[in-house]
Amino acid sequence: MGIPLDLLLEAVLFGVLLGGFYAAVSMGLSVSFGLLDVPYVAHPAVMVLGSYCTYLLVGLGLDPIVAGVLLMPPFFLLGMAVYRFYYEAFEKRGAEAGVRGIAFFFGLALIIEVGLILAFGVDQRMVEAAYIGKSIEIDEIRIPLRMLVAFGIAIAMTIVLTLYLSRTFTGRAIKAVAQDEPALRLMGANPVRIKQWAFGIATAVTALAGAMLIIVGPVEPGLDRVYIGRTFAVVVLAGLGSMTGTVAAGLVLGISESIVLIHPNLGASWAPAVSFALLLLVLGVRPQGMFGR
Repeated sequence: MGIPLDLLLEAVLFGVLLGGFYAAVSMGLSVSFGLLDVPYVAHPAVMVLGSYCTYLLVGLGLDPIVAGVLLMPPFFLLGMAVYRFYYEAFEKRGAEAGVRGIAFFFGLALIIEVGLILAFGVDQRMVEAAYIGKSIEIDEIRIPLRMLVAFGIAIAMTIVLTLYLSRTFTGRAIKAVAQDEPALRLMGANPVRIKQWAFGIATAVTALAGAMLIIVGPVEPGLDRVYIGRTFAVVVLAGLGSMTGTVAAGLVLGISESIVLIHPNLGASWAPAVSFALLLLVLGVRPQGMFGR
């Protein structure tokens, strides 16, 4: 049994918006894991932490997007502190830094989740704004405004990060640090400070992604488990460190999931498997990802 054309078009449109959201929540991981080779598996947990911080600021009367932007500086400092600890405890010692680092970040994710449960309980939290719960109707197709907001911010984040990484000395140093540290030292840059700065940027972007997460839907402390597979799939599909590739990979994943959701023989239970199926397919054909270096 086939899918009606109008339903397919609506699914593709929603998939594009969903893909933009996936790109937004994966952007920080694209910097930390894609460019710095740091196994930042705590990224989704930090994003959920950003959602709860956004929830608190919205309670003070702020718009969720404004709250997300205001959270970026403190999360930037948090990211710098986390990387410094990771460097001193693991990366500086060299051997098995990646394996031990994964254990460290899993532990950090668990601490964040338990802390949120103790502070807020296990109930879902949500926010209100003028664009949440409303939609634009085109013929018989409804476009949720909250998804349009997430898509727009994903595009804005991509443009800003791409320009920063390509037009500034620090940005170019971030792109080079994982490839050739000795050459970077010869250029007068400290690789550790460059990585620390970049990790701060990745964490700041994740705070804004957390605001997008609570705009799109309710959050609860264990929500990071839902996104850990999707975010890593988007980053690897894109090609490690590619900002534009992250958007493209997010769109591919979002459209694929949306079509699977409406397929009469598949449905919602198969949607979580889409990211891993696409990941295996792309890696089998192009191991460096769609836009990999």
